[in-house]
Amino acid sequence: MNIDYAKNNGLVPAIIQDATTNKVLMLGYMNEEAVKKTVETNLVTFFSRTKQRLWTKGEESGNVLNLVGIKLDCDSDTLLVKVNPKGPTCHKGSDTCWNEDNTQSFGFLSELESVIDDRKNNATEETSYVASLFAKGINKIAQKVGEEAVEVVIEAKDNDDTLFLDESADLLFHYLILLQAKGFKLSNVVDVLIKREAK
Repeated sequence: MNIDYAKNNGLVPAIIQDATTNKVLMLGYMNEEAVKKTVETNLVTFFSRTKQRLWTKGEESGNVLNLVGIKLDCDSDTLLVKVNPKGPTCHKGSDTCWNEDNTQSFGFLSELESVIDDRKNNATEETSYVASLFAKGINKIAQKVGEEAVEVVIEAKDNDDTLFLDESADLLFHYLILLQAKGFKLSNVVDVLIKREAK
C-alpha cells in the first residue's frame, strides 16, 4: 500500500467503519508509524495530534478497535479502516462519535420493518392491512407467506419479469411481517447467515 503522507504533514485521515454494520464510528489520523503498529498488533492505533504521540484506541478504557482490514482511497491519502469494535467507540460513551447506535441497517428494508412495527402496535384492523394480519394471528401470517412463496415459484417459470418481481416483493413483505410475529427482525436472519459463512 503506497500511502501519500506528504499532503498533510505526515498524517492521513483514517475513517473507522464497523466491518459488520458498515456504520462509520469515528475519524482519526495516522502517520506511517501508526499504520505499521495497527497492522502488526491488529489494534487500531492513531497519531494523537493533541498528545503528539501514538495512541492505541482503548489503551485506557479497554474499548479497542480490532482491525479487520485497511483500504486506501483513489488519491492514496485517506484510509478506510474496517474494524470490530469492543465496546463504545466515542470517549463520551456512545457507539459512534456522532452519537448514533451502531446497529445494522438494511436501508429501505429497515425502514419497512419500522413501518410494520408501527402498524402492528399503533394501527387498527380497519385502517391497516398489516394490523389486520397481526390480529388474525401467526397461522394466517404463515399461510400468507406460503401463498406468496407459491406465487413466486409460479411466476419464476413464466417469462413475465414484472409479475415475478411483484410477487417477490409480496413474499419479502409478508416474510418481514412473519419475522416480527415470531419476535425477530431481519438482522437475526443475517446473523445466522454470517455465522454460516464463518464456518
